Amino acid sequence: MNQNRIGVGLIGVGRHGLRYAQHIVRDLPTAFLSAVCRRHPEQGFDVPGAPPVKIYGEARSLIADPTVDVVIVVTPPIFALEICRLAVQARKPMLVEKPLGSTASDADAMVALARGADVPLMTAQTLRFDNTIQHMKMLQPCIGRSQQLDLLFHIEIRQTAPDHVAGYGGRGALLEIGVHMLDLVRFMTGEEVQDVRCTMDRHPPHAPETRASVDLTTIGGTTCRIEVARVLGARAGRAIWIGSEGRVEADWMQRRIRCVDTAGVETVHADPPPSQTVLAALTAFLQAVANNCSMPITGEDGCRAVEIAEACYRSAQAGGKPATLPLAH
Repeated sequence: MNQNRIGVGLIGVGRHGLRYAQHIVRDLPTAFLSAVCRRHPEQGFDVPGAPPVKIYGEARSLIADPTVDVVIVVTPPIFALEICRLAVQARKPMLVEKPLGSTASDADAMVALARGADVPLMTAQTLRFDNTIQHMKMLQPCIGRSQQLDLLFHIEIRQTAPDHVAGYGGRGALLEIGVHMLDLVRFMTGEEVQDVRCTMDRHPPHAPETRASVDLTTIGGTTCRIEVARVLGARAGRAIWIGSEGRVEADWMQRRIRCVDTAGVETVHADPPPSQTVLAALTAFLQAVANNCSMPITGEDGCRAVEIAEACYRSAQAGGKPATLPLAH
């Protein structure tokens, strides 16, 4: 570390990776951006107001750089396992963007590598840091025993690079954006998923799905309904969480939340402030590294979300028949 500042190596500087870079440079005095890795290093890299950084064309070279103390991975998930292997060999803590891997077997291998070498691994399930989601979770005591959780997540269709789909192993909306919802089931309820039923508009690898409907049941008996889609309209993110004593209704896009009791009387109404979820995830990761404590969102958390996604794909391929967790790899 340089004068008690953590040297960060950032692998992947596309649209989302650039968000990480800007926060590291502008908002995190405890860290500095030491190096970046991009597929075409000849294109250079510049964040206005930041000093020059080293640019590598291979993850191996960035990870070997002695000024890099931690590695942040913002690449398509198909590359994450090999990067994880290199970082573990170099004994450098990692923050890996969701989904942790493109398949459950890759995610499981990453967790095993990091655990076996006692190298910290955090999954950037950034929606956990959203203020509305945080507020919603705090209201669990108000609604009593968890019974039902309905989640809807729509994101606009956007132009992507020709190799984008390949970076997700041929998979689409469920793995790319729906993995947030699959993680939220565990985060909100504190319960593991027991079985899954899923239907999709298309079936990878023939074509990436743009819409998925998922029914889950947790080991605690919470039934969950999830709708995920790429749409032509605006983004939408809503949740209804029903318990034995009431319900919470939340909209994290509009930043609104309300809680009502079983008689329908409103007990909480709030408008949480805007969130900077990437900055919050980065801050939590760097604090855990500096304090040598456990990661706030573990590799295991990321692996479980990918495993649930894998179960969804298996169910969809089987015409919506149930898939039971944990999966047999």
